[in-house]
Amino acid sequence: MSTQAKPPVVSYRHMAIDGLDIAYREAGPADAPVVLLLHGFPTSSHMFRNLIPYLADRYHVIAPDYPGYGESAMPDHNAYKYTFENFGNLIRTLLERLKVEKYAMYVMDYGAPVGWQLFLKNPEKLTALVIQNGNAYEEGLKAFWDPIKVYWADGASASRDALRWLVKRDTTIFQYTDGVDDKTRISPDNWVHDQALLDRPGNEDVQMDVMYDYRQNVPLYPEVQRLFREHQPPTLITWGERDTIFPADGAHPYKRDLKDLEFHLFPTGHFALEDKGDEIMPLIGDFLDRKLGKKA
Repeated sequence: MSTQAKPPVVSYRHMAIDGLDIAYREAGPADAPVVLLLHGFPTSSHMFRNLIPYLADRYHVIAPDYPGYGESAMPDHNAYKYTFENFGNLIRTLLERLKVEKYAMYVMDYGAPVGWQLFLKNPEKLTALVIQNGNAYEEGLKAFWDPIKVYWADGASASRDALRWLVKRDTTIFQYTDGVDDKTRISPDNWVHDQALLDRPGNEDVQMDVMYDYRQNVPLYPEVQRLFREHQPPTLITWGERDTIFPADGAHPYKRDLKDLEFHLFPTGHFALEDKGDEIMPLIGDFLDRKLGKKA
């Protein structure tokens, strides 16, 4: 008879917050330390479909979808302000209603500025931090961001339209496969799932609004860095060093401010967890076990 443990059950829940239907995945013991997973662009909590059951035998895992992403509501961009501040407020309310007092946080891509919104207001609630290709330093905004910075500077329709290639299928596939040696390791379900949501009527303008709002994050970096120095959350970096969007130039500056830091670069691209999950997930599990005092 097999002695293999039963896989944790993942629940796919919804909560009405500020008039919006917010979707989130939840798994693990209700009384266990909380691990909050914050997804990147152009995906959703779908990016954590493998990590959630890996952690949920001993952690209470919560992975929300922001408005306009995944299974959460997608109001018209003229009726709702798609900002990282609003995303952060929604996640904060979600955690409060779930009676989460403290949490570890995994941030990736857009998940970083969403996470910083939480950290800036309640740094004392953060128990540990896992960073994967998520930026908090201007050194990380390299050549890929130059046309986006033009849009930030002028907000012009022409500059906005010049970025629409970022939500097309070829770009979505590129995000998953660029920098990956063995592309057979990357499930095509990723871009099929993401692109179906990007192609919904109105979603392209949602994404353009979010990209425009990203400019508001850069002035927050010095305060985020100050809070790193002051609160020193235990931190694990698991970064795809071949990432074109968030290159390793943005990973190294964390060493300036975080002292309890474990630093790993992997020979892969933007969605490192897809290619190197067999290496990264054990690192995350071991890190959380040591920092949060849990044992498998």
